[in-house]
Amino acid sequence: MVKEISKYMLPLLLIFPIAQSTPATPPPEEVVQTQEVRPLPGQLDTVPTFNSNSPELVLQEGILLSTFPPDGKKVPTAHLNFPFRGRFDIFAHHVARAEPSENLRSLYLGIILHNPSSEAVKVNIWQAASYLSQPDAPFIQLPSFSQNPLGTIFAGPGDRVMSDVLRGRRQEIFPAQIEIPAKQSRMLLNLPIPVQGLTPPLNGRSTLIRLQSNGTVYAASLAMFARVNPDGSERSPTLEEWQNLLDNGDLAGSRDKAPTPLEETGKPRIYGRVAGVASGSRWRALLVDNPKARYLTIPQPGQVFSYALSTLHGGTLGTGQIQSATMLVRYPDTAYRAHGNYGIQYNLKLPLYNNTQSPQTVSVSIQTPLKENQLVKPGLRFLSTPAREVFFRGTVRVRYKDEQNQPQTQFVHLVQKRGQPGEPLVSLNMKAGDRSLVEVDFLYPPDATPPQVLTVSTQAESR
Repeated sequence: MVKEISKYMLPLLLIFPIAQSTPATPPPEEVVQTQEVRPLPGQLDTVPTFNSNSPELVLQEGILLSTFPPDGKKVPTAHLNFPFRGRFDIFAHHVARAEPSENLRSLYLGIILHNPSSEAVKVNIWQAASYLSQPDAPFIQLPSFSQNPLGTIFAGPGDRVMSDVLRGRRQEIFPAQIEIPAKQSRMLLNLPIPVQGLTPPLNGRSTLIRLQSNGTVYAASLAMFARVNPDGSERSPTLEEWQNLLDNGDLAGSRDKAPTPLEETGKPRIYGRVAGVASGSRWRALLVDNPKARYLTIPQPGQVFSYALSTLHGGTLGTGQIQSATMLVRYPDTAYRAHGNYGIQYNLKLPLYNNTQSPQTVSVSIQTPLKENQLVKPGLRFLSTPAREVFFRGTVRVRYKDEQNQPQTQFVHLVQKRGQPGEPLVSLNMKAGDRSLVEVDFLYPPDATPPQVLTVSTQAESR
């Protein structure tokens, strides 16, 4: 299982303390939650997402992802020739490690935008955040359920970035707008991933930016070690140095493991990491009984149903639904799809309806069942004692009306381990015939491992 986790999460050294030798404990028992699992209605939008996540661990400087045209470039195959215009997102998630351990020079992450046209282009930055593991957002142990109204609860840079963007924030290091003169380039990001003073000398940076341009632009993410001043201090690379790397450099290394085909091969599945442009930024879904219905009938007392979240090849939980964003362009040795949908926002609306003759207590929760493609039991499988590996850590926004019919908005931070059923995001006391709208929003965090489910349950009647 650890091999599978490593495809989705930062290297384990960033997440877990070094394991101590402990006595063997019996494996936890499985608990089956008898229920229906439904495919998630709706679909991803078509906003292109620049997704730079391979190689995750960057040891050699070079091009991480370039959508520039290959013309005039020294290594044409490093450039995917995909222009952006209008709405697009940029997601980047990379790790630096001192190699060898005494080489403590900072690795810089640069994101460059180029205007190929004969007129100036304006690029608006709607929301944006970029954080380091150290010191911005260390991986710390947190409770499984925490109220997070101010966004001060997080563990890991991806967790913190997604929480900021969910709240509509633009970090102060980003301007509201960048103007790119005709035929010129500008740096959107030029920030270090420092390792000096860290034990082990390992650090990571997560970034998500939502943009809109009024003309065509090309984008590239690049990795370059800090330049050194005459006095030995570090400085950030200049625009000209980044441009030279873009024009004359090759792909950064070391390369991640190449993915196995999406179809079953009988061999261990390797999803690979993403480097390319994915189709989709947001998944909107109205969860109703059927496409013509206007409400979602609650489960019968003591019953449960779930909707699959972030399903992928080999992990559809019996729905047959693949939610992973398709790749519009990609490098041949990187993931065939954007498995995990990192940085993609889920907007889920549940117009609940109590069609029974009695008051009912209805709960909505996010859960992390054991991954399956086809359900081997009549429902989802959980563990009586959740596993050690954290499979989801992130903030969820839930909106509803309370019993006084007052609108409520809550931000809840979840930490769920593999096989953890989770706790209710909200519990509603619904009178007979009542209708109540619940809205659940979150951005899928970069260090999570899919799939999850959104579960609706009705409390059993007391006897």
